[in-house]
Amino acid sequence: MNSSDKSFIELIPKTDLHVHLDGSLRLPTLIELAAGENVELPSSTPEGLLETVFKEQYKDLPDYLSGFAYTVSVMQKAEHLERISYELARDNLAENVRYIEVRFAPQLHIHEGLSMREVLQAVARGLDRAKSEHNRDLAEGDMRFEYGIIVCALRWFNEHMSDYYGKLFHVMSYADPVEVFSAASLELARAAIKLRDEGIPVVGLDLAGAEAGNPAVDHRKAYQLAHENFLFTTVHAGEAYGPESIFQAITDCHANRIGHGTHLFAHEKIQSAKIRNPERYVEELSEYIAAERIPIEVNLTSNLQTLSEIKSVAEHPLKKMIEHHVAANICTDNRLVSRTTVTRELCLAADHLELTRKQIKNLVIAGFKGAFFPGSYIEKRAYVREAINRLNALDED
Repeated sequence: MNSSDKSFIELIPKTDLHVHLDGSLRLPTLIELAAGENVELPSSTPEGLLETVFKEQYKDLPDYLSGFAYTVSVMQKAEHLERISYELARDNLAENVRYIEVRFAPQLHIHEGLSMREVLQAVARGLDRAKSEHNRDLAEGDMRFEYGIIVCALRWFNEHMSDYYGKLFHVMSYADPVEVFSAASLELARAAIKLRDEGIPVVGLDLAGAEAGNPAVDHRKAYQLAHENFLFTTVHAGEAYGPESIFQAITDCHANRIGHGTHLFAHEKIQSAKIRNPERYVEELSEYIAAERIPIEVNLTSNLQTLSEIKSVAEHPLKKMIEHHVAANICTDNRLVSRTTVTRELCLAADHLELTRKQIKNLVIAGFKGAFFPGSYIEKRAYVREAINRLNALDED
């Protein structure tokens, strides 16, 4: 990648449709809040935490996820959630990201002193403050900042992960664990719809967590409710499991977008004996996703850190997605845990996959077009057009 393309990527308006709030804290903020809340960290310095917890490379997915125990621990107060959300928005604004969809699991933060409504209100306040500051002082030619909130249901959890989950397991002590997981996601969907209708900018429902062995179909009731109430949906799928997981997400769960989708073309991972021609199956699945313009939220660094079969960016299936005309867009997943930014992810793609300027622009535009924009369709179209005009103007310059 030449210096011109790097400068272009730095300057253009960008999106991040897949960024976890609890994986994207500022390190100094984590250290400060942990000290105030008596949360013991492996180190009290940024350098120490980068060496012991938030590393460049992880052994496996459990190792990658281990840091969330520390971040979630300091996110149990409304003022902390507000601050972390504000700082995340400011960090995005600093690299010209103009639209983000912040996702997290509210049920990890609910306890006797903090309700679902208060959790979401706190996150919205932080994002709103950053939005107001930027949009109030908008420079000529710059784009306004917009955001949405996506609530995450978990495929699997245990009673120790939060007060909410502990109480749910207690109330449903005679139920099969899958029924408990399903009940939690259904209640989250109900809350998201109600609070959206009350004015909190909840734009979508997500399903995250351990994918293998915990099929999305277990959460079909929650997704059906979201579908019936016009709440957009996305599903982490094809990250730790094969193409069948992606198919299940878009059929049984009506997913409007797919998170990761890394194994879209991995026909060797198909397990169902009913699929007699795996190669044809993935070809038809990718054609369907392309034709239906179902966006895929691609996370390059995160995939390299957790999936042993992908050894380099050059081996990532993003290039194949582009060749198959899939509406892929670039995301960070977790800015802290993966030690990355949207700019860095786009530069990695441009450099290692040898993307043209047009392909870079298409990835960025796909992010704006794939957004669960918290406004009308006409308003979203105008916002997308604004982004395209800005991209073209910077390209000409």
